[in-house]
Amino acid sequence: MIRIVIADDHTIMREGLKRILQEVDDIEVVGEAVDGFEVLATVRKAGFDLLLMDLSMPGRSGVDLIRQIKDEAPKLPILVLTMHEEEQYAVRAIRAGASGYLTKESAGTQLVTAIRKVASGRPFISLEVAEQLAIDAMPARHELPHKDLSDREFEVFNLLVSGKSITEIAVMLHLSVKTVSTHKTRILLKMDSNSLAELVQYAIAHGLLAPFRP
Repeated sequence: MIRIVIADDHTIMREGLKRILQEVDDIEVVGEAVDGFEVLATVRKAGFDLLLMDLSMPGRSGVDLIRQIKDEAPKLPILVLTMHEEEQYAVRAIRAGASGYLTKESAGTQLVTAIRKVASGRPFISLEVAEQLAIDAMPARHELPHKDLSDREFEVFNLLVSGKSITEIAVMLHLSVKTVSTHKTRILLKMDSNSLAELVQYAIAHGLLAPFRP
């Protein structure tokens, strides 16, 4: 039996996932978490085999949360199930310690397979992500500027181009406004951009804008 915890701040999503999984004989949902702090508390209690985790939740979230989970529970498999397309976060999530990456759009057909594969100790990633990981391991090459951003800078970048204000980002990421402003300045510098409008244009051109989330 594969015992899993579902971490997602949307009740409808959690209930939908539980309905899908309750029909599967070898998978049991034994817990839920609605934000990054609950995720960490649940991980510290242990008692389950796999964490099914959204990247975007209140409090601690994203790649930083994956990294902290792996620091505290290095053997716990993490399967990311998120609205973010692979181009945005997949490679960063895998590098941080996730064993698999699945978009919510494809969850209906691939979720059970992904859970079984990750629980068995094998990765679940697309050919495109595997290819990108291989490319990133090669010797120095020309990179797109957004790949030079740190994980936190990339998270702030995505929120900025999605229309969030510096104050909103500070609240979402539990950072000070000054820290977020510093991140924005560094992002503009690394991206060789003069304005937020240029960052948005870049994000559109490279398919980095997250889909709308109500």
